[in-house]
Amino acid sequence: MKYVLVIALCFVSSIAFTQQESIGIFKNNKDIGKPANAGGATYDEATQSYTLKGAGYNIWFERDEFNYLYNKMTGDFVITANFEFIGKGTDAHRKIGLMIRESDDEKAASINATLHGDGLTVLQWRELRGAFMRDPEDEIFPPKNNYTILQLERIGKNIIMRAAHPGEPLQTIGSHMMTSFKDSVLVGLFISSHNEDVVEQARAYNVRIDRPVPDTYNPGKEGWLGCRLETMNVFDGKRKVIYEKNGRFEAPNFMPDGKKLLINMDGSLYTVPIEGGEPQKLNTGTANRLNNDHVISFNGKLIAISHHREGLPGGGSSVYVLPIEGGEPKLITEETPSYLHGWAPNNKEVVYVATRADNPTYDIYKKSIDGKGKEVMLTNTGKGEHVDGCEYSPDGKYIYYNGSQSGTMQLWRMKPDGTGHEQLTFDQYNNWFPHISPDGKWIAYISFPYDIPVNSHPSYKRVTLKLMPTAGGAPKVIAYLYGGQGTINVPSWSPDSKSIAFVSNSGK
Repeated sequence: MKYVLVIALCFVSSIAFTQQESIGIFKNNKDIGKPANAGGATYDEATQSYTLKGAGYNIWFERDEFNYLYNKMTGDFVITANFEFIGKGTDAHRKIGLMIRESDDEKAASINATLHGDGLTVLQWRELRGAFMRDPEDEIFPPKNNYTILQLERIGKNIIMRAAHPGEPLQTIGSHMMTSFKDSVLVGLFISSHNEDVVEQARAYNVRIDRPVPDTYNPGKEGWLGCRLETMNVFDGKRKVIYEKNGRFEAPNFMPDGKKLLINMDGSLYTVPIEGGEPQKLNTGTANRLNNDHVISFNGKLIAISHHREGLPGGGSSVYVLPIEGGEPKLITEETPSYLHGWAPNNKEVVYVATRADNPTYDIYKKSIDGKGKEVMLTNTGKGEHVDGCEYSPDGKYIYYNGSQSGTMQLWRMKPDGTGHEQLTFDQYNNWFPHISPDGKWIAYISFPYDIPVNSHPSYKRVTLKLMPTAGGAPKVIAYLYGGQGTINVPSWSPDSKSIAFVSNSGK
């Protein structure tokens, strides 16, 4: 059975060295094998990163010496982290990485995704307690080295290693059946200096422990397991969680001052401070059945929303406009369904996707917010095709969108009058919701795997966030997560064009 993941993450408010206190998401920190020099681990809540310190002769032969930051877990899971050594180091074979271990015994069976000081990256294992670590010819080596993003997934007895260089998709390095593992194992981060007299240091960030659910999982029928609000610097890829809920919320925008985020939750809009805190409800008057299509005007004075009017076709989704500070909204689209996606830079028009009685296919429309004139149909995609995610560039020269007219869902752009369609991405993935940075230089978007139905964007799926220049060039991966619907549906750039906000699904 295939699986998707549900992400669980919790935080502590202080830095800790002791085994009695949690260190970030981990409950235990211990030197394994009694190395001559003690190691330790700290958690920096401001950056949500871990600093690891460890000594030890090696992780090899029939026993190990290293420092281990870990949890005890049962069942299937995935652990992922970014790693970097601190300093030049003493030995080229110093090691950091991810480890699944049967116990804290120095001779315990284990399997490790390992990054060495010289860049060597390998999956290695010890089958049984006290057995020698497998010889190099039995280990699994990738074609390239120096992977700094590592992942281990457990599916029953099978352990799978994936890795990536920054900006690249995760690649499967290899797998091995750990037949000696019981249900309960230790899972975490490790460091070993490969030198008994030396303590080495490393840093880990974007650390996630993920729980799988079946591919058939349907949050609409089975209930939402939880969501997490994150921000990320798109140029260094470092992420921060600022709010979590055991339930559903979606689609963050940065407010114009950059100090708060705006999210959809329980049919209403809420603001959340950028440094974290409790959400505060924004007054949207009688509009209390909002979906995740809310967009702030370029001048920062207005919010456009999609609100479901009861008893109307397609669920009654209609576009409204209200002041940024809140108030009673004004109806813009009488016909339904209409799903908002963008503002024109003149702050006088909105663009949205809709079906109509004479056009059952979702197409892009625009309409003035002054209530005068009819809506203008900008695309005519044809039966079986789909367009979505329409958004103006800040200079008003283009409307960007995603469309399936080439066979897979790809990014496109056109002129504001609906002419001059250009395809921008050309890969095997299904790419959705292009968002243009305020400085007009970058496109951030969400990429679904190829096995997702082409016109669908479900939640709780293994997805990536990507970044590409508006001037042209290859996209790069900036985040690996579980998400989909509601992750990045609306324009989500910070005003300084350095960060984005998004929602990842979590298992809390």
